[in-house]
Amino acid sequence: MLTYFLIGAIIGILTGVPIGPANVAVIDSAYRHNLLRALAVAFGAALGDCLYAGLGVLGVGPLLVRNPSVPPVLYTVSGAVLTVYGIITVRSQPVKAVPTTRKKELATDSQHMLAGFALGVALIFMNPAAIVTWVVIVGSYMGGVSELEGLSATLGVGAGSLAWFTGVAYLADHGKRVLGEKAIWITRVVGVLLIGYGLFSLGRGLYAFFG
Repeated sequence: MLTYFLIGAIIGILTGVPIGPANVAVIDSAYRHNLLRALAVAFGAALGDCLYAGLGVLGVGPLLVRNPSVPPVLYTVSGAVLTVYGIITVRSQPVKAVPTTRKKELATDSQHMLAGFALGVALIFMNPAAIVTWVVIVGSYMGGVSELEGLSATLGVGAGSLAWFTGVAYLADHGKRVLGEKAIWITRVVGVLLIGYGLFSLGRGLYAFFG
C-alpha cells in the first residue's frame, strides 16, 4: 500500500512540473492576491488531479482507445481554454488592498480562499486534455492493481500534486516580496508561455481532424 502511495506521489509531483493553467493560477494568485488564495488554488488543483487519477485507475483509458476521435476533441477544447486563460492572465492587474476591519478582513480571506479553491478545481476540469494524461500515465502503471492499491496510488497522486502546487505558491509569494511591483511581469511572462502551450494544444487537436 505504501509503495503505491509513494509511486502515486512521485507521479503527482512530476505531472505538475510542466506549464499548465493550475501552475499559472497559483502563481497569479500569489502575485495579484495573497498566499492564502494561492494555497486555496493549490488545494483545488490537487483535488482535480486526484479525481482524474482515480478515473485512470478505474480504467477509463480503454474507452479512449476505442474512441480515437475523443483525444483530438479534448486537445482542441483544452487548447482554447488555455489560450483564453493565458490572455486573461497577461492582461490582469494586481488587486489593491483597501483598509478593512478585522471581521471584514477574515470574511474577505474566506471568500478569496473559496474562490481560489473553486478556480483550482475548475481549471483542472476545464482542461480536458488532463484526463488523457492521467488515464495514459496512471492507467498504464496501475493496470491490474487491486482496489485498495489503486486507492492508495490515487491518494498519493493527490498528495504529490498538493506538495508541488503548495511549493509553487510559497516560491511565488517569496518572489512577490523580493520583486515588489515588478512581480507582475512574472505572471505576464507565464501567461504568454501558457498562450503558446494553448495554441500548440489547439493546433495538435485541429491537425488530428484536418491534417
